[in-house]
Amino acid sequence: MPKEKIGVLCSGRGSNLASIIDAVERGDIHAEIAVVLADKADAYALTRAQEHGIPAVAVVRKAYAEREDFERALLEQLHAHGVTLVVLAGFMRILSPLFVRAYAGRILNIHPALLPSFPGAHAHRDALAYGVKVSGCTVHFVDEGTDSGPIILQAAVPVAEGDTEDSLAARVLKEEHRIFPAAIRLYVDGRLRTDGRQVHILPPAEGGAL
Repeated sequence: MPKEKIGVLCSGRGSNLASIIDAVERGDIHAEIAVVLADKADAYALTRAQEHGIPAVAVVRKAYAEREDFERALLEQLHAHGVTLVVLAGFMRILSPLFVRAYAGRILNIHPALLPSFPGAHAHRDALAYGVKVSGCTVHFVDEGTDSGPIILQAAVPVAEGDTEDSLAARVLKEEHRIFPAAIRLYVDGRLRTDGRQVHILPPAEGGAL
């Protein structure tokens, strides 16, 4: 059975990308990272990829007048590298139906809140403003909405008295680095079955690891 080929989309420093690269290199995820794409030429994620011998390409949003043209350029790169699974690791753009339909059921995202609470770009700010006692992170399939796809894994993080956006984000990020590779592994191992909004985690194959 051929390995899944992962394409990772990033916008910034790529700390979640680093956790995924580590998991692949350890053999925890039986897949190949085929390409890393960033929407900013100075995204440090590109450097992280290059340091590990992974093809890294900047597809700069500002170079395209229309979002559809930008997304077609992303898709062109993904197809050129044979990508079968798209992973959004700190990719700070909402994808249109054009992109989502091209990889329907094959796009994973991590969001720094316990969805469906606090979707969007300011999850930590919104969680603190609301006064929640527990926040966390969510790995989910991407659909045509915003942070609205079926949930794969979640991790809870208590909100401490006096937390700031930065202090909460730092603790949540540790959990992101744990559950994102775990969710990718479940997908790659064929252990996810989606039934409407429900994502069922199947037992490992006989002789396989948990």
